[in-house]
Amino acid sequence: MKIFESIPVEKPNSFFLKEINTPEDLRKFKLKDLDKISDELREYLLYSVGKSGGHFGAGLGVIELTIALHYAFETPKDKLVWDVGHQTYPHKILTERKETIQTIRQSNGLAPFTTPEESKYDTFGVGHSSTSISAALGMATASRLNKDPKEVVAVIGDGAMTAGMAFEALSHAGSIDENFTVVLNDNQMSISNNVGGLKNYLAKISASRLYNQIREGGKTVLRFVPRAAKWVRKAEIHAKGMIAPGTLFEELGFIYIGPINGHDSKGLVKVLRNSTKIKGPKLIHVVTQKGKGFLPAELDPIGYHAIDKIRPLDTEEKPKKETYSKVFGDWLNFTANIDDKLVAITPAMSEGSGMVEFSEQHPDKFFDVAIAEQHSVTLAAGMAIEGLKPIVAIYSTFLQRAYDQLIHDVSLQNLNVTFAIDRAGAVGSDGPTHQGAFDLAFLRCIPNMTIMTPSSKEKLWKMLNTGFNHDGPVAIRYPRGEAKGDKFEKDKSCIDFGKSDLIKEAQSEEVVILSFGSCLELALEISNDIEATIIDMNFVKPLDEKRILQCSSYKIIVTLEENSLKGGAGSSVNEVLTSNNIKTDILSFGFPDQFIPHGDQDNQKLNAGLDKDQIIKKIKDRLN
Repeated sequence: MKIFESIPVEKPNSFFLKEINTPEDLRKFKLKDLDKISDELREYLLYSVGKSGGHFGAGLGVIELTIALHYAFETPKDKLVWDVGHQTYPHKILTERKETIQTIRQSNGLAPFTTPEESKYDTFGVGHSSTSISAALGMATASRLNKDPKEVVAVIGDGAMTAGMAFEALSHAGSIDENFTVVLNDNQMSISNNVGGLKNYLAKISASRLYNQIREGGKTVLRFVPRAAKWVRKAEIHAKGMIAPGTLFEELGFIYIGPINGHDSKGLVKVLRNSTKIKGPKLIHVVTQKGKGFLPAELDPIGYHAIDKIRPLDTEEKPKKETYSKVFGDWLNFTANIDDKLVAITPAMSEGSGMVEFSEQHPDKFFDVAIAEQHSVTLAAGMAIEGLKPIVAIYSTFLQRAYDQLIHDVSLQNLNVTFAIDRAGAVGSDGPTHQGAFDLAFLRCIPNMTIMTPSSKEKLWKMLNTGFNHDGPVAIRYPRGEAKGDKFEKDKSCIDFGKSDLIKEAQSEEVVILSFGSCLELALEISNDIEATIIDMNFVKPLDEKRILQCSSYKIIVTLEENSLKGGAGSSVNEVLTSNNIKTDILSFGFPDQFIPHGDQDNQKLNAGLDKDQIIKKIKDRLN
């Protein structure tokens, strides 16, 4: 295997890859050519992601596995179901998208994950983890019922395997003895280092001291026996079954095969082909290395999970700006130092949520529960029952996965759990699976829930204090990216509960803008072109109804939010007016009733009508 130390800046020359546009083209080559094809595909991936930016380390780690899967199976007739999909750039390159791979994650370009609308080779739409086994089992069952025989393969990482949904699917698959294959891609990494019992279990399978002693000792002895090589391999498999079995998976009803080297294309092809002769559910345990073949990514797999476009050498690097995630992380450390009841929980989002420093300074108060959103919420509920003050740090899009726990385990019991909801609103290039477009709508209908929307770093800090001290569940949602506002004193001060702030007062009573959270900057820009009073609402629930009723004297009430208009903050304002029998012209701006495609965050807001020019035009049209 060729090891690369830098990202190619020029398009690499290829002997094999230039002839491969489809898996059928790949299958025309001989098995002995796969190693060279792997090197060329890895180099091309390095070059293309260097041009486009995007997910990086995971794709490098599955180069050989991707080639082996498409070589061993007759895709697209046979179905490959990739989990999450951030590792599928090599898959896209081999499936008719080689020339367009540099458009990935960009507006009108390739999607960052697999989507059936993009290609017949993308069998299932993904973006969230741990769905592949369920989907593949459904496809295999349908194949049998439709009398349309085909191979169905789910490819899932060990990080995604930590989620309960994956085990629900494994349990069901084993109970009905359906014929399909699960490939467990074990690199001991998801985005961050994996945690939990499964990680330890897989490591024990791969590194059993007794097994490896017997394995190596047996090889030494049998080396001197003529024609013993094949027998040695068979003996090795049986020894592994006795000493380091995949007991967990076998008890669930799977035939366990592995662990095997995930960077040996030829060996993988042979295992995959042989597995088709075995009926029933099969689990093939493949051990890979995230970032394989690119030395910097091998040394720093977390840092190279994704990269930005490679800048020209003469481009000045922009200084990093403070994010809302960083403000949240600083608040955790500050508060933990003065209140020993604080504990922080995250479902595998410690880096993205700004919690690394807290985890190092307060390891006994930090709980990363792996990709288990439902568990994270109910764990917090249990802690709250016993008098702790848990903070659940979670992205808006992943909070959706714990909705029943929000209602049943936290809000119904009115427990003191604070939700720090990152990536609320438009998130950009990760696309519709990751946009934080629905949290206001699905949270505000839950009894006992308080919802706050900070417009600046100072507001976020004070809202975290307010939520932490409040008796009952609290959700504080903030956007991805730069934190707005100036420096402030980091103390224990709070905001007035349920109250809004007057930011700017106009002379006339024609237009009032009720801004929720990150839209305040947009509201101020609008007020530079059109005279308007601006209110920073602070709370979506409870709303400052007194302020809203006062605003009913204005000719037009404008609401701004980065959330779905259906059931969002604007809807709540309208409900207040309607319930008080007040008829006032109201213009609400937010995300339309559709999923937001991937691309630039500013373009997403522009396409949603959340930009200054479109809003001003609609206001002026309404005034006239």
